[in-house]
Amino acid sequence: QLQLVESGGGSVQPGGSLRLSCAASGFTLDDWNIGWFREAPGKEREEVSCISRKDDKTYYADSAQGRFTISRSSDKKTVYLEMTSVSNEDTGVYYCAADGDWAPVQFMCNPRWRYGHWGQGTQVTVAS
Repeated sequence: QLQLVESGGGSVQPGGSLRLSCAASGFTLDDWNIGWFREAPGKEREEVSCISRKDDKTYYADSAQGRFTISRSSDKKTVYLEMTSVSNEDTGVYYCAADGDWAPVQFMCNPRWRYGHWGQGTQVTVAS
C-alpha cells in the first residue's frame, strides 16, 4: 500500500523559500503521477503543481508559475516542491497525492482527479 509522507513545511517570511518533499516508504515514485495541492484556511483545496509519470511533464497553477518548481529526486523516491518568493497567500496545508494511470498533466492536476493516495499534509505559514 502506497503511503505518502510530506515534509519540509514550516514558517517562512514573505519573499523567502521553502522546499517540500513527498516520499513513500518502500516505493519509488517514478511510476506515479504526483500532484501538490494546498488548502488555505476557509478555502477549498486547490492545485499547485503536478508531474506526470513516465514523461515527467509538469503543470503549474497560475499562482505557482515562475515561483515554484516540481521535480523528482535522482533516486526517484521523492518528489520535491521548491517554493521561492513566497507570499502570505501561499499559507496553507500542502498535500501530495499519487495516481498510477497516465493522463495529460493539465487534466490530472486537479484535486478532484482520481488520486487514490494522499499524504497527511504539511503546514506552510508565511508571515513576517
